[in-house]
Parts: sequence; C-alpha cells; structure tokens
Amino acid sequence: MSDRLRIVLLLAPAMTLILVLFCGGLAVGVMRSFNYMPVIGLTQPNLDAYRAVLSDPAVLRSFLLTFHIAFTSTVISAVIAIAAALLLRKSFAGRNAVNFLFQLNLTVPHIVGAVGILYLFSQSGFFARMAYQIGLIARPAEFPALVFDPFAIGIILQYVWKEVPFIGVIVLAQMQALGTDYESVARSLGANRWQAFAHVLLPLILPGVLSASVIVFAFTFGAYEVPLLLGASHPQTLPVLAYKTYTDVDLAARPQAMAMAVVITLLSGLMIWAYLRATRARVRA
Repeated sequence: MSDRLRIVLLLAPAMTLILVLFCGGLAVGVMRSFNYMPVIGLTQPNLDAYRAVLSDPAVLRSFLLTFHIAFTSTVISAVIAIAAALLLRKSFAGRNAVNFLFQLNLTVPHIVGAVGILYLFSQSGFFARMAYQIGLIARPAEFPALVFDPFAIGIILQYVWKEVPFIGVIVLAQMQALGTDYESVARSLGANRWQAFAHVLLPLILPGVLSASVIVFAFTFGAYEVPLLLGASHPQTLPVLAYKTYTDVDLAARPQAMAMAVVITLLSGLMIWAYLRATRARVRA
C-alpha cells in the first residue's frame, strides 16, 4: 500500500463526516436561501430572500454592529496579546506560574465567560453592588451600562478576555523561536528599544498575528451565543438576528434567515481570502 493511499484512508472517516455534515448542511442552507423549500410549497428558486435581507435597514444596522464587535475585539486582543507576549518571553521569578494563568482560560467555554461578564459587570452585578456599598454610586442602577448596551461593551470585554491568550500563545511561540538576536543587532546599530520592536520584531511576528487575528475575527463575526446573552435587544448582531428569524414560528421567514447565514459565511470567507492574498504577496515581496 502506497503512502498516499494510506493517508487517504486514514483521512477518509473525518473527511466523510465533514462533507456530509458541513457541506451537506451548507448545500441545504443555500437552497433554502433561494426560496426552495418544497415542504412548505416553495418550489421556484429566486432571489427574493436576498433582496429582502439586503434592503432591510435592520440587517444593515446588525451588520455594522457585528463588524464593530468583531473588528474592535480583534484589534484590542491582538495589541494586548503582543504586549503580554513581550513580557512573558522574559525570564523572571514565577514566570511559569504567570504563563499558566495567562493560558488558563483557553479551556473555558465562551458561554461560561459570558455568564461571568454578566454577573460581574451588569447593573445588578458584583461591581455595581460593590460600588453602591462603598458609596461611589447612589444605587446599583447608576453603574455604567456595560452589558445589554448599544455599543456592545460587555460582548467586546468577553471576547478580549477569551481571545488574548489565543493570540498571545501564537505570538509568544514565534518570539521564542526567533530569539533576541535580531533585536540585539538592531540595538547595536543604534536603534532604541521601540525602534527595534517596530522595525525588526513586529514585521517578523506579523504573519502569526494576522493569521490568529483572522481566525478571531471570523469566529467573533459568526458567533451568536455571547451576543445573544450579553447583547441589547436592538440592534442585534447578524448571527443573532439570523437565529431568531430561523426560529420564528412563520416558516416563510426561514429563507431570509438562511440568506443571512450565507451572507455571514461569504463575509467570513472573504476575510480569510484577503488574508491569504496579503500573506502570499508579502512572501513574494
């Protein structure tokens, strides 16, 4: 048996599962987004669902909110992760313990973190009650609205808390593989610490930062459980709007929900394609 055939046979169970569940579900979703649902009498494919979705102002507001959450949380997470990696690559007492604590919440589900944010930062949560007890506010309701707010601060807090270690682990691994020789050479040639980082280290770790950031952006753009728990009732993120439209008692609304899901998938795929194109151009340069 050749090595190629052995690899194909070993991958066959996993690939079959992916093709049946993911690709099969995607194909059904695309067909329904074109108003093809024979079970409820829709047998003539058309673009009505896409026209309704793309012309709906509520969908546009949901898209802008979703992009704001994904972009802001990704940028903040990347900046904090780089700073944390710069600190953790240095040798100091207790470094292993700090590194363990830094990576600890990688195993915590997003929904658990969302519940924690809800209990800590809501206007009836721990910090609101503590501020009331020490006299900073006259009543818990005066605590700043960080959850269920129109700017999605609570959602961004949760994603930053969760994604900083994910990006940080990748960046830290890159920094440790590179070592400090490049920066030492730059310092010996007259560069200060900031110049050595900005012009030497950052370009070297940028591919890893971008790859992790694209994954984080695509995930946060398409996730619905955290915005469902921590988000305001209006506007809602695009995944939450699609989910609620899909679970509507009116089955005729499902093509629009599937059209929203297809739009989310296409936008996420577009981000990944743009990243791959940018990195390939960078490698050629």
